[in-house]
Amino acid sequence: MPDAVAIRREEAADVRGVRAVEVEAFGRADEGELVDRLRARGQHVLSLVAALDGDVVGHLLLTPVRVEGAGADLRMLGLGPMAVRPAHQRRGIGSRLVRAAVDESRKTRAAGIVVLGHPDYYPRFGFAPAREFGLTTEYDPSGDAFFVQELIPGALASVRGRVRYAPEFAAAGPEDHGARARH
Repeated sequence: MPDAVAIRREEAADVRGVRAVEVEAFGRADEGELVDRLRARGQHVLSLVAALDGDVVGHLLLTPVRVEGAGADLRMLGLGPMAVRPAHQRRGIGSRLVRAAVDESRKTRAAGIVVLGHPDYYPRFGFAPAREFGLTTEYDPSGDAFFVQELIPGALASVRGRVRYAPEFAAAGPEDHGARARH
């Protein structure tokens, strides 16, 4: 079935399907509302959907983030929320979404991507603990669930600091930042 799933950019007709995916995967409306707020303010760089027979079964959002103290020319992205409908989980759809997001992010010349997520999931895509790069976030004080992937070799060598997400994430509360992605 993963071959029948198309990974593509979100279209206007997908908004309702994206919200349904987020609600079903997380079991609450918070992440869907977060995506809506980010979309409404233009705070997303890339919104990908996984579509099967015209229905949205997965979603991944990339938003701009900034590193405190880093120059304005440092382009960084935050991955999340990412979700797959429960009936379609564990079939490689989440993996395909993450790989597509990383590939598309390279085209934007972003220095790196950060993600709050499961420690057993994201390292398989080339993500490493962000603390190894001197990066932190208020959403994960321990650093156990905060990861980064450097997209341009050496781009993060001298970057250190706290990663700040769009204000919509803070308004959602730290438990609603999308780190509890379902795959």
